[in-house]
Amino acid sequence: MFARLGRWCHQHRWIVIGAWVATLVIGSITLGVVGKQTREDFQLPKVESKRGLDILDDHFGGVGAGAGGNIVFRADQGVEDPSVRGPMTQAFAKIAKLPHVTLVSPYEPAGARQISQLGPEAGKIAYANVEIPDKLNNADAQHIGKEIRQALPHVDGLETQLGGDSFAEQGQLSSEAIGVGFAIVILILAFGSVLAMGLPIGVALAGIGVGTVLAGFLGHVIPMPDFASELGMMIGLGVGIDYALFIVTRLRENLHKGMDIETATVVAMDTAGRAVLFAGTTVVISLLGMVVMNVTFITGLAVGTVAVVATTLTASLTLLPALLGLVGTRLETTRWRGLIAAGLVALALVGVGAGLHLAILFVPVAVVVILAGFVAQPLRREVPRRAPKPREQTFAYRWSRLIQRRPWPAAIAGVVFLGVLALPVVGMRLGFPDDGNFPKDTSTRQAYDLLAKGFGPGFNGPLVLTSLLPAGTTDAQLQGVTDALGSAHGVAFASPAVRSPSDGKAVLWRVVPKTSPQDQATGDLVTRLRNDVLPSATHGTGLDVAVSGTVAVRIDFSAYLAARLPYFFGAVLTLSFLLLMVVFRSLLVPLKAVVMNLLSIGAAYGIVVAAFQWGWAGPLLHLEGAPIVPFLPMMLFAIVFGLSMDYEVFLLSRIREEWDRTGDSHTSVADGLAATARVITAAALIMVFVFGSFLLGANRTVQLFGTGLATAVLLDATVVRMLLVPATMELLGDRNWWLPGWLGRVLPTVHVDGQAAVPPAPEDDRELEPV
Repeated sequence: MFARLGRWCHQHRWIVIGAWVATLVIGSITLGVVGKQTREDFQLPKVESKRGLDILDDHFGGVGAGAGGNIVFRADQGVEDPSVRGPMTQAFAKIAKLPHVTLVSPYEPAGARQISQLGPEAGKIAYANVEIPDKLNNADAQHIGKEIRQALPHVDGLETQLGGDSFAEQGQLSSEAIGVGFAIVILILAFGSVLAMGLPIGVALAGIGVGTVLAGFLGHVIPMPDFASELGMMIGLGVGIDYALFIVTRLRENLHKGMDIETATVVAMDTAGRAVLFAGTTVVISLLGMVVMNVTFITGLAVGTVAVVATTLTASLTLLPALLGLVGTRLETTRWRGLIAAGLVALALVGVGAGLHLAILFVPVAVVVILAGFVAQPLRREVPRRAPKPREQTFAYRWSRLIQRRPWPAAIAGVVFLGVLALPVVGMRLGFPDDGNFPKDTSTRQAYDLLAKGFGPGFNGPLVLTSLLPAGTTDAQLQGVTDALGSAHGVAFASPAVRSPSDGKAVLWRVVPKTSPQDQATGDLVTRLRNDVLPSATHGTGLDVAVSGTVAVRIDFSAYLAARLPYFFGAVLTLSFLLLMVVFRSLLVPLKAVVMNLLSIGAAYGIVVAAFQWGWAGPLLHLEGAPIVPFLPMMLFAIVFGLSMDYEVFLLSRIREEWDRTGDSHTSVADGLAATARVITAAALIMVFVFGSFLLGANRTVQLFGTGLATAVLLDATVVRMLLVPATMELLGDRNWWLPGWLGRVLPTVHVDGQAAVPPAPEDDRELEPV
């Protein structure tokens, strides 16, 4: 199938290329007309906060559920001063007329408590509560936020800020450009060919483009968070370049063995293409496995990411062979004009990504260089190549032999190193960071700080308690609940009970904790209210009070995922073990892979905890320590599992091939490592730079993913592949490939590298060297 698909795409290249271009153009135009839908839906099945939200929706019109934000203002002359009250009242009246907006002004009787009475800021800080329907998508919420900002007045001594998750600044990521710029440099150094560099990047960008459009359409069916496209782009760029890189590398090896371009393409698709499909499928399966968590937010995140990964995989298997047919033998030729132009484009991308927008001028300069190259003889000359080294003289071969001579020290050192990095995982705390983690120059952060200063830190995350009213419930019983809430440890303020205005069949209280939303003490307060305070206060009344609101929903969300993580991890590790056992027909090889995956991922978790929870990355990223978002361990585990399978299959398939040919378990490790070290190193470096570049973005969640993925890939490609794999395979020797006879008869035979279907080619012990 792979050979036929590769040959058909190669021979019908214009049809394939045209289909991809048409799909991208038509899809983008259509999506632009219908618009994108993004929404963060944290609702969970069968948890207390979900029951509370349902009561709010049914009896209070959704008011109190926490969607929206606050207009926070501070005036040196006091918020009741006529120079402040008049303009603000006019602004509130204008804002209240906006579609979907419900506003409670501090100058209304219902907002009497919205003026600070705390400490030296008493009378100087106030806020207007702004609520919007919780089902409103992020784009509409951002539009409302923009209109609110425009309506706010400018008065001497008056500071106005708009806070809240719904109106938080999204930030504009340009880190993808930095990742692509570094990928250009790495690929040129690895391949010594501009066209061989351009093909993986072009295929990855095409796959990301179509995948992002597909995810945009899926967003109308499945609620997706706003950063799902950013995460999909991050992962799609990394895996897309990797997959095309593996295929192009195998194709160049085939060309060096004397094959013509079509045969080399077909054989590359039938060998490396199989491994790419296997690796990509594992990523897709791992991500889709999160759907069983039965959480809308996680499902949307997984589906959006899968859409991008699946299209980049499809591009590698269809668009790449078509482009190879278009490029032909020019793949191996690099002229000075192309090399200079590629360098200028890389500089332009890195510069633009870093905010130096004048760097875009390098692009027209690159075009001028290419055009001049058709006339100027020096620019038309080919870039000379260094003679390739024999495999036995390469660094990777010598390194492998060094490790194999001292396998025990190498194995122990690798395990201890990864174990030390993983130690912070013991103290990992799952939860959602609050708005206090936004950069200090943002309106969201300044509104958060003003509220904390004027009303206390817990005011940024009030709890909403609600219950249905049994027949015969008295005001005295409701007041008893209010008194119990107000006197509870950790509560700064509890509002009186408010009956539902529409039917009087439900009641709610607002409770302000003494601590911030992300503080562990706030989570302890929620638990204490549910287990101790409320059962005692409602005993004999028939009231069943649910602690809800945004903070409670996020606490329940974190607890729900944390309780199910072991099952998810077990499923992914079991799947990886079974897949590798089928591919390599061995018990010990997949067992080692599972253990090494746990070590490298655990070390990545540890680095993330130290950097973001302990705050070690604060001075660099201008962040403060906060809990780790609860879906990061699951997403990171699923993605890194799939990415590590790329390197695992690529390296071990070569080692197995050498072992089948020679029967020598010692030399096969060194030969396999030497044959794959360059492409694995290049692929890992690209991944590290692509993922690492997302640290420059404004979204803390994306920064967490970038850090975790970059460190996991770096550790996997260095400590695991270059240290633990050769050391452990040397220690086990021929036992690496042991498989009980009865199991061998049961397992299916899978040739992931297609060797059984491809005629043997002459051996070539030389590897490609960069310019």
